[in-house]
Amino acid sequence: MDAMVRELSYAQAIQEAMALAMEADERVFLMGEDIGVYGGAFQVTGDLVERFGAERVMDTPISELGGAGVAVGAAMTGMRPVFEFQFSDFATLAMEQIVNQAAKMRFMLGGEVSVPLVMRFPAGSGTGAAAQHSQSLEAWLGHVPGLKVIQPATPHDAKGMLLAAIEDPDPVMIFEHKLLYKMKGPVPEGHYTVPIGKAEIRREGRDLTIVATSIMVHKALEAAETLEAEGIDVEVVDLRTIRPMDKATIIESVKKTSRLLCVYEAVKTLGIGAEVSAMIAESEAFDYLDAPVVRLGGAETPIPYNPELEKATVPQVPDIIAAARGLVQGTR
Repeated sequence: MDAMVRELSYAQAIQEAMALAMEADERVFLMGEDIGVYGGAFQVTGDLVERFGAERVMDTPISELGGAGVAVGAAMTGMRPVFEFQFSDFATLAMEQIVNQAAKMRFMLGGEVSVPLVMRFPAGSGTGAAAQHSQSLEAWLGHVPGLKVIQPATPHDAKGMLLAAIEDPDPVMIFEHKLLYKMKGPVPEGHYTVPIGKAEIRREGRDLTIVATSIMVHKALEAAETLEAEGIDVEVVDLRTIRPMDKATIIESVKKTSRLLCVYEAVKTLGIGAEVSAMIAESEAFDYLDAPVVRLGGAETPIPYNPELEKATVPQVPDIIAAARGLVQGTR
């Protein structure tokens, strides 16, 4: 890598994005449980309370519904709150404010009011946090008109998409996989944005398209390296945005490769892969398919505490390799 290219961790990239936004716009402030002196459950806010003060990095009581309500109200008055949930699972405690208020206010008030709100959700398994702290609920919120839902997979995108989200006039939900926080990658200095609603082709190929989200992008890329040695050329599409979904990029990729594997950590049933599959079935890409679309999602079970069982409930690199190999060889 060029010596001039700066590397940051995923968590550092998010922190830098928040700091830049707060420096540029006094309306931006942070809210969440233990984000102040403690620095956040995953140490993402870090020392921002020392840099910007407790009035702009606000510790909230242990009430997700209450905190989310304050954030929605603040956004409606013109502020730009960034609300951090300790775990994405706790969104279940604030669904009234997220789904019935934030997502619907612009529509119900005839466009006279916007809700420029960002909600950050540390998500996913792999930390031994068990069933109530390890879920992937992005498809829940992706079902709701009025919300934008994003899943950056790299430090570069974490910073750029968060900055884009903070500047967006509508509520944006950002799901950050907990295992990605320590991942490092190139991150430009200063302000830049990554567009919401645009997928990214991480690897070009001719034999099979893998559409993946979040940490599964990296597992798909690792699987693609193994498959290349077997003569199977895989294209990996990083979905990045759940809603609005970049249908055009996926359709063109499938038309090129004629096969599609959807890989995501959330429970397979009614997950993101179902939407991608249906979208392909309803598009011109359907006539290009040489095999049925395959979904590779999480098991139909709550996430176990036992580390081996936890690992077995979500797709791993060998699972992706087997599914992809089966699709290309016609055994799936």
